[in-house]
Amino acid sequence: MKSPITMQPSAVSRNAAALIATVAAGAAIYWLRDILTPLAMALFLLIMIDGVKRSVAARTPLNDRWAGVAALILVVLAFFASIAIIVNGAAGFFGEASGVSQNIGPRIDQIIRDVYGVVRLDNPPTAQELINGVDIRGYVASIAMQVQGIASGAFFVMVYLGFLLASQIGFRRKIVAMFPQKAQRDEAVAVFERVRGGVEGYIWVQTVTGAMICLAAWILMRAVGLQNAEFWTFVIFIVGFIPVLGGAVAGLAPPLFALVQFPSYWPALILLVGLQTILFIVGNLVQPRMQGDNQNIDPVVVLLSLAFWGKLWGVVGMFLSTPLAVMAMAILAEFQGSRWMAILLSGDGEPYADESKRKDKTRAKSAAGKTAEEEA
Repeated sequence: MKSPITMQPSAVSRNAAALIATVAAGAAIYWLRDILTPLAMALFLLIMIDGVKRSVAARTPLNDRWAGVAALILVVLAFFASIAIIVNGAAGFFGEASGVSQNIGPRIDQIIRDVYGVVRLDNPPTAQELINGVDIRGYVASIAMQVQGIASGAFFVMVYLGFLLASQIGFRRKIVAMFPQKAQRDEAVAVFERVRGGVEGYIWVQTVTGAMICLAAWILMRAVGLQNAEFWTFVIFIVGFIPVLGGAVAGLAPPLFALVQFPSYWPALILLVGLQTILFIVGNLVQPRMQGDNQNIDPVVVLLSLAFWGKLWGVVGMFLSTPLAVMAMAILAEFQGSRWMAILLSGDGEPYADESKRKDKTRAKSAAGKTAEEEA
């Protein structure tokens, strides 16, 4: 019988401490989610503001200060406009004017009868009979709480964002105080830029590919005559930032509501096939070519990150799951003791962006050249 692997007491204690610290950190993140969720969203918006600021400064005659003001206004307006469109669009869609609320019951009854007719079953139940055992009032109260949470959460996000913007003034002085030596300070700045570059790259790829999907989806939905096509287009764009689940919602939600709107099944079938085709083409042909190493995350890690942060922080956690995974990979890759975790998180075993890998290779070649010269 093979003897078990022996471990040094120091290694055992270190691994146990790391496990305990991980569990404690997860518990703290869950218990403090009401505080940390708006803070994480504010950090996400801060990174977006910084990226928009540099883009505006590079493409306009504005200096850094006014470019920052313009970026702040654009991002904040986009943030509140997104919330307003989702809330008002959903209210209008399910309002009396849309006809959905009146048609949903009879239409579901017709769909059930058709399904029972296809499978040759008798006595199909009605929609009212199916929902009698469902606590509709509880679901409505839960949705109302979610809407109220979005409104209050948006306020706290803006509060955190204001304090984060104010703290940027002393950020450089803090870096100098924390890393007195220039080499260490440059390395810390490089880590920060790498994290920022990974998150910005993810945002850029999702925004561009989301715009492509939305344009094609809007044309398709308008062609079949789906009500509130603009609302559904915006929903598809927003959920595109949620991995896995976003594609499912974008490809299935409009066809499901087309079943309620139209008396025929053909518009829903056209939407289902068309949207799935659009998502497949963009997701498998366009997006991989754009993302490169900016989103070099293993697909299993993306799924686990979605489940983990969704469990801890709900919808906001799902929205931020991939950026948080990108940030974690970039930070873990900078330390020798945690680099193996970054390699596991990466998709190809190289947890660095193109620029960083190029710099590393350049430094390696330079060091090899110096060594060769010394030996000569």
